[in-house]
Amino acid sequence: MAELDDIIHQPLRLKIMAALNALPATGGLEFSRLKKLTGATDGNLGAHIETLAKAGYVSVEKAFVGKKPQTTVTATATGRGAFARHVATLQEIIAGRQV
Repeated sequence: MAELDDIIHQPLRLKIMAALNALPATGGLEFSRLKKLTGATDGNLGAHIETLAKAGYVSVEKAFVGKKPQTTVTATATGRGAFARHVATLQEIIAGRQV
């Protein structure tokens, strides 16, 4: 029986991973865009991105655009696999194949 992924299952991290997995494999989202999509505060979003990064589910790239810092978050292959398994488990639960 497949298990839900405790790292992804938290609501904000699930939103982050869903947004990133909607992009092409090499696509990432800028921090401010993720903030708007999730409705999270800077600190809360940063903490959850850090949790996902420590798990190897996302990569974080920091750069400067002009004089402004820019953080881009991208789902890794490991993160995409974990998200796919998590979604498959949810689909099994919805279909009644798992209790």
